[in-house]
Amino acid sequence: MTDDEALAEQAAEWIVQLTADDVAERARAREGFEAWKRADPRHGEVAASLENVVQGLQGVRTRAGGSYRPARAALDAAAAGRAGRGKVKRAVVALAVVCGLALPFWLVLTGCPPAVLLADLRAGGGEWPVRTLADGSRVAFNGAGAVNLYYDARRRVVELLQGEILVDVARDAARPFVVETAHGSIRALGTRFVVRRDDDATTLTMLESTVSVRSAAAPDAVTLVSAGQRLRLAAGGLGPLAPIDARSVADAWRQRSMVVEDRPLPEVLDELARHRPGLIEYDRASLQGVRVSAVLPLDDTDRALQLLRTSFPGLRVRTWTRYLVLVDRP
Repeated sequence: MTDDEALAEQAAEWIVQLTADDVAERARAREGFEAWKRADPRHGEVAASLENVVQGLQGVRTRAGGSYRPARAALDAAAAGRAGRGKVKRAVVALAVVCGLALPFWLVLTGCPPAVLLADLRAGGGEWPVRTLADGSRVAFNGAGAVNLYYDARRRVVELLQGEILVDVARDAARPFVVETAHGSIRALGTRFVVRRDDDATTLTMLESTVSVRSAAAPDAVTLVSAGQRLRLAAGGLGPLAPIDARSVADAWRQRSMVVEDRPLPEVLDELARHRPGLIEYDRASLQGVRVSAVLPLDDTDRALQLLRTSFPGLRVRTWTRYLVLVDRP
């Protein structure tokens, strides 16, 4: 077993001990864990991400009435098969244990509530599916996202639960096409536009024609948004109309790329994280002062991270697996 494999297995074993239901057992594990960190500089690097895992499990414990048992059940199942898998490297088993334990809070960390899991249409990180709806309209996903569909004789409604979509609306004079989010609604008869839903706001980017927008905060007021304009809908209402280059936006979608102009690095990493399975872990405060202007490929996030590292020599990017990337400035 290589040194890296040994560290992976030790990390899995420490997670088991640090998430014990017994308070005294957790206290003893914490003392041993601190001693283990001091024993080797490499242990400190492993411990940094391990702490994030354990902190995430605190949320699982709270949701399970103070018990780690739902998460530990996955550990027990993975560990039970260890003796019978002599041909499988122990590091792989350790990784399976860690992933099994992390799965319950993985959904919490990545914002995947049951409504998203049960959505009519979904896409995962790094996926770009295009779905043709019953009326001939098309919905293209840009990374992880989810929508529900509500069609009847009077309206065609797409509820955007999460993520970003590009909509090509088929004309139907009898039934307006509406995209709804928690922040408001966007109504069209036939047009092409992009809608992105974040936790705090919805952003509309118009590529063709015109739509009418209503804010959830002021549903009686209607704002028209035309091609080449962008509008932000938030809890407090509608923001100002901002000009955009509709052709550049369309090109970026077609090329699966991200055009960044003087944005904080954490925002860029957030966007890259939507386009890959797993997590990109970083300290938001320490990276906030790094401003990025670049064109980054969204269909090859490993290359995008490499470009960022090349552009900012002080930036460190460590890939543990394709499911966990650590970014910092040592």
